Amino acid sequence: MQNRIVYLCKKIMVKLKIAVIYNEPVIKKSQKIKKTKESSLNFEPVFSLHEFNPAEEFEQIAASLRKSGYDVYTLNIRDDLQLFLRDVDKNKPDVIFNFVELFNDQPRLEMNFTGLLELLKIPYTGATPMALGTCQNKTLTKRILRAAGIKTPRFKIIKHMKESFRTGLGYPLIVKPAWEDASVGIDNNSIVNNLEGLKNRVDYVITSFKQPALIEEFILGRELNVAVFGDKNPIVLPISEIDFSELPDHLHPIVSFQAKWDPLHEAYHKTIPICPASLPKRLHKQAEKMALLCFKTMGVRDYARVDMRLSKADNKLYVLEVNPNPDLTEDAGFMRSASYAGYNYDTTLKMIVEFAYERKKSYTPGAGAQN
Repeated sequence: MQNRIVYLCKKIMVKLKIAVIYNEPVIKKSQKIKKTKESSLNFEPVFSLHEFNPAEEFEQIAASLRKSGYDVYTLNIRDDLQLFLRDVDKNKPDVIFNFVELFNDQPRLEMNFTGLLELLKIPYTGATPMALGTCQNKTLTKRILRAAGIKTPRFKIIKHMKESFRTGLGYPLIVKPAWEDASVGIDNNSIVNNLEGLKNRVDYVITSFKQPALIEEFILGRELNVAVFGDKNPIVLPISEIDFSELPDHLHPIVSFQAKWDPLHEAYHKTIPICPASLPKRLHKQAEKMALLCFKTMGVRDYARVDMRLSKADNKLYVLEVNPNPDLTEDAGFMRSASYAGYNYDTTLKMIVEFAYERKKSYTPGAGAQN
């Protein structure tokens, strides 16, 4: 694959115009980290206490792409499709680097924006509308993976509180919103150990997120993040593991929303990635094979991350989620794995652009790994 990419880099000599498109109507209060002294925390932080600023992060990506010789600009569409359409008509980008993850504050509309790009026949990075919509529906994803022979935790979906809570599942259980991603709705209270706790958490999910609750058997064991990179010939990058050994006893060994996004929370500093993960050769090969099968089965492309658990009980791998278009900031998990594979930040972003540009030559709506 590396030889093919070198060939493409030499072949594409035209200075392509790249639009880095994202959607941030407002910066939410929850995204602003107040200036906090480390001494005021009741734990010792491992990572820096930084302020989340989407505009700066996308500008950093644009600056990286400019180093590769592209003509790059960023655009925040601010929930305004007319703004986007006017920009496309004016600037006529060759490729859109797609970072639109929600519209009108609804993650389920993420797929609709890529549907618009399909109709406009503009090459874009990342997953297709079908793949985005399918992966966001956790229960549908689990059914598809199971049909492909891939192990996932046993589960039940509850849409209304009047439904039976006879799940047939073994405690402990983890309760998640059925249609969210990025660990939204997952916190330390998501793990339940009895019927009363289960009912309370299901009620919370249905009431707070206005969607069904997904109940899974909680797999106690090692958590692995397996990044897959490419389009027609995807490869598995070095596997990363989330080390829970530093978590205090009152926090469950899960990658909660706080562990991913809240620098003021202890879980953020005590869920530490280790890359590459130390795995027996057999399990390493099995994880790679499962990740590639997930990538192709779900029809994702360019870049994705498959989250798995290695069960302590039976030493088997269970797929938790397939994540299309994962975070591409320089210190995020996908880029960490890419770095260990020998792809630096600038090269990785350039390769993703070139995957999309190659599709322009023989444009087929929704084309990707499933073909």
